[in-house]
Amino acid sequence: MKLYFTDQSPYFDKHLQQLKLQPVMDYRKQGLTEKETGIPVALAKPLSAIDTRFLFNYQIFPPHIMSSYSQWQAENRKMQVGDTIVQQVYLPPYRNLSQKIIFGVRISELIITPERIGFSYETLQGHAEKGISTFMLEQTKDGQIIFKIHTFSQPGN
Repeated sequence: MKLYFTDQSPYFDKHLQQLKLQPVMDYRKQGLTEKETGIPVALAKPLSAIDTRFLFNYQIFPPHIMSSYSQWQAENRKMQVGDTIVQQVYLPPYRNLSQKIIFGVRISELIITPERIGFSYETLQGHAEKGISTFMLEQTKDGQIIFKIHTFSQPGN
């Protein structure tokens, strides 16, 4: 974790190079708090017909909470297992009038099935949390689409 008073987005590539060298934090799922949140998505089409680029481009969080830069973005390709993401979190959640905290996470799984599309990442050394988070779109048996976040986490320090 690194704390700044200025926007670090011009330096994301430098932060990415440093975070790529960081190991994943040591954790055991059994000792972490599990939480799952789901939000129905009002779409009248099957999961296979949904544009999921926002998900795989990591455009999940509102821009006043966090900005990010990914390894696949830097390398101009699609997300892969092992990719690192730089997270710039705004505290308090105001982009301009906040402290900027830099964290890193690493993609640990891609989920691509007819019923579920998404990915998981694990936190890197120095992150405020330790554990694993999964972000996915899931189609239920009755055809409803749900955006889910499933985490196993606890404070990282």
